[in-house]
Amino acid sequence: MAPSLMILGVFVAFPTFQSFWYSLHDWTIGAAEQPWVGWGNYRHIAADPRFWGALLHTVEITAVSVVFIVVIGMLLATALSGEGIGSRAIRSIFFFPTVVSLTAVGLAFRFLLDPDIGLASGLAQGLGLQPIRLLSSTQWALPTIIAVSVWKSVGFAMIVLVAGIKGIPRELYEAARIDGAGSVAITRYVTIPALRPTTMFVTLMLTIQSLQIFDLVYVMTAGGPLFSTDTLVTKLIRDGFVQFKAGEAAAISWVLLLLIAIVTAIQLRYFRYNDAD
Repeated sequence: MAPSLMILGVFVAFPTFQSFWYSLHDWTIGAAEQPWVGWGNYRHIAADPRFWGALLHTVEITAVSVVFIVVIGMLLATALSGEGIGSRAIRSIFFFPTVVSLTAVGLAFRFLLDPDIGLASGLAQGLGLQPIRLLSSTQWALPTIIAVSVWKSVGFAMIVLVAGIKGIPRELYEAARIDGAGSVAITRYVTIPALRPTTMFVTLMLTIQSLQIFDLVYVMTAGGPLFSTDTLVTKLIRDGFVQFKAGEAAAISWVLLLLIAIVTAIQLRYFRYNDAD
């Protein structure tokens, strides 16, 4: 127990409270002094329109991508939960993007969507259309990142939900069929309710992951064009390691931590409330 507490204290508790200490100082990397400013960094980021834009984009990415990933993952898991060679092969195809790093996925899609040399623009021009400029459009860059995020993570949701389906007692399905239930009714009244704990786990994991999205955004657009895809983490990295404003970056990290805690608590309460029903 003691070694575990020591490791937890050194690598988790101390850095956490140290970052909060930084957020209360005018901490510029390389400066000789770091004067105490109290909540000044928090007031400064609250008055920054780019902070609110980054927060909005983070919430949009999380809300839209998690809903699509869970719904598509549930449909795929229901359709591909069998033990046949075809089901296993298709599950492997959908799961493959999950094992590829976000950086590699971002670079691949940035190349594919390049308006000059990308495959997508080449096909569009071959059909007599204008070159596709999704990542340089303030209107389409964010939806494109969300679509790539869904493609990357839907295999994870599918595999976890398939494992959940395989854990449902067969007797429930046999009883439903004896009562005359069809496939849709069995899915509605047996599979989905029995999968609630698994769905809660998938939703929580995806939500926490999406709120911290960085690699994909940074590689594909670096927060652009015109900050239209900026997220809390890309702003945090830019403030801390490009502009060297470590105090404000630490304040953003605490806002993100608070946001994750609130969203997670709401989701846990929602699932527990429905379980109680």
